Amino acid sequence: MLEGVYRAGLLALAAVLGGGIVYAAWGRWFRAETPQKKVAKTVAPKVETKVEKKQEDEEKTKQILVVGLDGAGKTSFLHGLATSIVKRSDGPTKMFNSVRIQTEDVEIEFLEIGGGEGPRQFWSDHLPGSQALVYVVDSADHDRMPLAKRELHQLIRGDTTLPVVVLANKQDIKGACTILEIHERLSLEDLGDERKLFLIGTHVSENGTQVPASVQDARELIAQLVI
Repeated sequence: MLEGVYRAGLLALAAVLGGGIVYAAWGRWFRAETPQKKVAKTVAPKVETKVEKKQEDEEKTKQILVVGLDGAGKTSFLHGLATSIVKRSDGPTKMFNSVRIQTEDVEIEFLEIGGGEGPRQFWSDHLPGSQALVYVVDSADHDRMPLAKRELHQLIRGDTTLPVVVLANKQDIKGACTILEIHERLSLEDLGDERKLFLIGTHVSENGTQVPASVQDARELIAQLVI
């Protein structure tokens, strides 16, 4: 079963990173003719309304929901995504945190919601407006792994197609669960065959240093998921 899920994940990754994107453009040419001669028609520039402008901005901005239990390393990971520099968080996020990253195609808003018992009740409220879910797990927190599993499965049980990126964070800590152990302990094979599912091992090192390649890989993958 694990081999099959892993193979499916690789195929999904190949589809995301290797798939072509076709852009189609439609245009109209307007001409007005009289029996004697052609007359050029002047087309007034379109005045964009505030509503149209708002809709266009919303289409160009994609939201990624970032959640996980408190202490998993969500804030530090997002800082690394935005700056490529490690900055460890001083404490758990109490409620909300937002980071925006501009790519060539879209602007991605990473909406982080705290992982304490109180903030967790708001996770599901922001799931419908998200194009993907990033779920951060503390690989060294063995005692709360069952809770991390329960919260993940409960959060996405009503959405069978939402792409999910699981970050097995803190892989650099001695005694941390391996990628395979995280896969088993979170029962990722039960999250459904219809969704794109990825499991990436990550860690953040000393403050002020460059983020590891795994964080950069995660950023590129997430960007491809929302294009």
